[in-house]
Amino acid sequence: MPPRGAPRAARGRGAAPARGGRGGATRGSSAPQIGTSSAVPITTIGVRRPGPGTAGRPLRVKVNSFETSIPQEIIRHYDVVVTPDNLPSQRNMEIMKELQAVVAPQIFTPPVAYDGRKNVFASRKLTLGDNDTAEFNVSFSTGRTQSARPPKVYKVRLTLVAEINPEVLRRFVQGTQSHDNTVLTAITAMNVVIRMAPSLVHPYNARSFFTERQTSPIGRGIVLWRGYFQSARPAIGKMVINVDISTGMMYLPGRLIGLCLEHLGLGNNVQGLEGTRLSDRDRTKLSRFLSSLRIVTNHGGATRKYTIKRITKEGANALNFEIGPGRQITVANYFKSQANVQLQFPNLICVETPAGAFLPLELCDVPPGQLMKKEIPPDLTKSVVEFATLKPRERLDSITAGLDELGYGQSEYVRNFGMNVQTTNGPLTVNARVLPTPTLRYGASAQPTVTPRFGAWNMADKVLFQPAQLSSFAVVNYDPRTRPDTLQQIVRGFLDGAASVNIRVQNTNPIIVTKNAQGNIVRDLMDFGGEVKRQQGALPQVIVVILPDNGNDIYKAVKFFGDVKTGCITQCLKASKCRGARIQYWANVMLKLNTKLGGINSVAESADMSFLTDPNNPTIVMGADVVHPAPGTQGRPSYTALVASVDKYCAKYIATDRIQTSRQEIIDDLKEMAVHCLGMYMTYREKVEGKAKNATPPKRLIFYRDGVSEGQFKHVLDLELPLLQAACTQLGINPKITMIIVGKRHHVRMFPANEADADRSGNCPAGTIIDTDVAHPTEFDFYLCSHSGLLGTSRPAHYSVLHDENNFQVNALQSLSFALCHVYARATRSVSIPAPVYYADLVCGRAGTHYDPEWDSERGTHTTDPNATLERHRENFKPLHAQQGTKMYFS
Repeated sequence: MPPRGAPRAARGRGAAPARGGRGGATRGSSAPQIGTSSAVPITTIGVRRPGPGTAGRPLRVKVNSFETSIPQEIIRHYDVVVTPDNLPSQRNMEIMKELQAVVAPQIFTPPVAYDGRKNVFASRKLTLGDNDTAEFNVSFSTGRTQSARPPKVYKVRLTLVAEINPEVLRRFVQGTQSHDNTVLTAITAMNVVIRMAPSLVHPYNARSFFTERQTSPIGRGIVLWRGYFQSARPAIGKMVINVDISTGMMYLPGRLIGLCLEHLGLGNNVQGLEGTRLSDRDRTKLSRFLSSLRIVTNHGGATRKYTIKRITKEGANALNFEIGPGRQITVANYFKSQANVQLQFPNLICVETPAGAFLPLELCDVPPGQLMKKEIPPDLTKSVVEFATLKPRERLDSITAGLDELGYGQSEYVRNFGMNVQTTNGPLTVNARVLPTPTLRYGASAQPTVTPRFGAWNMADKVLFQPAQLSSFAVVNYDPRTRPDTLQQIVRGFLDGAASVNIRVQNTNPIIVTKNAQGNIVRDLMDFGGEVKRQQGALPQVIVVILPDNGNDIYKAVKFFGDVKTGCITQCLKASKCRGARIQYWANVMLKLNTKLGGINSVAESADMSFLTDPNNPTIVMGADVVHPAPGTQGRPSYTALVASVDKYCAKYIATDRIQTSRQEIIDDLKEMAVHCLGMYMTYREKVEGKAKNATPPKRLIFYRDGVSEGQFKHVLDLELPLLQAACTQLGINPKITMIIVGKRHHVRMFPANEADADRSGNCPAGTIIDTDVAHPTEFDFYLCSHSGLLGTSRPAHYSVLHDENNFQVNALQSLSFALCHVYARATRSVSIPAPVYYADLVCGRAGTHYDPEWDSERGTHTTDPNATLERHRENFKPLHAQQGTKMYFS
């Protein structure tokens, strides 16, 4: 488990007492552990774990975790400094391997476990000298082959920094020890130990390694490898190893020329890589793809290793460099005169290394097993998803088969530390429950209520809870294959769908035009709106836009037009989906449109949700998220979003978004965003729901936060909670705040122990919850699988309660979270996370369209000055139009 900071005592405004089995608690609870002899208080970062929930029917499930024993002997922790200090992790691992096996085997027997960066863990004390520190020189020739160059020397300094008694970890999982730095270091040591053996023989990243047992080439020079994730995690009463499958994107090995041709889709057209023929666009694309790639050369009887920094504009026969005062030579002539290499393709571009060397493409090879740590090309996303998607039984079988690769029983590192991973009986089987499914209420119709089965329902015989009215709409078609008669058919389907859910359309004869998809989309839509106003006397309330299958750029321009430029409601439809679509499709379209128009589709009815409509204690539910730029990009911003309910049913939401420093997780502008949302809530309650002004402030604020790793929980409490409190203070209100982290980026999976308990996809049924066995030893958390599986293995959401001034009952908080997964307006299925969190993720995505389409966001993105690039994004980011600020424009 990643570090989560030092534990702390409870503090914060309105703090309630620490709770027992069913009470409530605030952040950082501190209380003696019941049933222990120690009087030392156990502190937590979040809310202390209460007793388990009791609602629902029992279910036995398997989880992809294996119990492990805790090391018996003292763990020695050493700090490591490798000079130079900018080497990749894999190179550091090679240096440490050489140090242990060749340079000083007498000191490093048995071998130590190394994380590739700064930490070494040893099962016995190393004889490093009086001060428990020593420096070693490690030298070996690059590539282990003949070379004219002298061996490179690396300095490695080790210093003992801590000795940890693993007894603290044993006490921690028993609930009698706080989560402090010694516990954190012990868990880190276990992780390094179990990852050490596979890291020496397989490509790896932070927590996964990858093998060639299952591979799949997907084009563009990328090959997918199946891998295995593993992580030591504390659970209730034990330590477990969480094991899962993962997917790595590898560069296609072999000749570098072949990799370049495949990435650019040039087939066998080698001449397409000539400096005079390669376009600036393809050159930039290829340079980004190849940056940081390791290559080898074999000319001159020696193997040398390099890293690519960029590719050149000129070919080898035109690229000059200086080899002496006033002496210039081309790359092609240099290799001919100095290395006796006559290039077969002298016009091809070269690669440049970080040291400034130039290498012709044809002399370079790509070693196998290199992870591509960059964004997935959009056209290959489907292939990656298909490879990574396994049905529950297949996934569990793959995990079990991977135990041979993990080799816990054969690893000398695992044995040296006295760890014994229990794999003989397979994955752990634990107790779970299936929560009662909430009832959903629709409008007055033949079937006003429905209880979902298998996490799904349909709109047959139902009308919307609060249908909106549509005064007029117009249609713009950007798909050249959709003919006028088909457009009329689409309009009829649109009107039939509206009627089926009780949305009344006043003007049923919309103006329809077909536009050039290559034109200026924003300007065309502006002109079209003006034309509709001239013909009908008013702007259309909604513009329906028909998109071609490859219309992503058009979509972004349409959203800029509606969300930023004009505040007009737009509804995009993909031509291939809406041509000849059935009534169910159009009913689903109306789910989106109704909420954009201000309606409410349905509301959840649950005994544990009744407090939401308590007039004496009005409640606001918020969802917040931060979305970061893709791996490998520099200078692009992160986008933040906050959504909040405004109605008493927690079914209607408004949103606000911001831009901030790249890859920063804490939301800088949360106070201002919360002030906006709270103000909108109070205005809506007063003006729309007719509440008296002095009764509109919320008495309870439930804040669901997405996208936070466990190591950042403390930062969220220290930085974001005070911003929420400051927003309330500024408005003169004092709601009791409950803060819950909703985690999706974890690897815990549930599998029905008995096939008879599975849903139609083989997954656990919607509502399956685990809050014992593999949950946190001391803190209030639970895993909830709130949706029914469609493809692959369902991922439960991980809920961690960090702060709770409302003293929630366990069953109530779990049932509320489950119910909120049923009010996602865009679907007739329960979703994997509560609707406000899902909406916040959508809003972050839409924030990326808040740039004028004519502005070239790519220009300068990969410069050497990411700060300047980020500032250009800030300057060009446009705020949401005021008219959209009161609507669910993101639905």
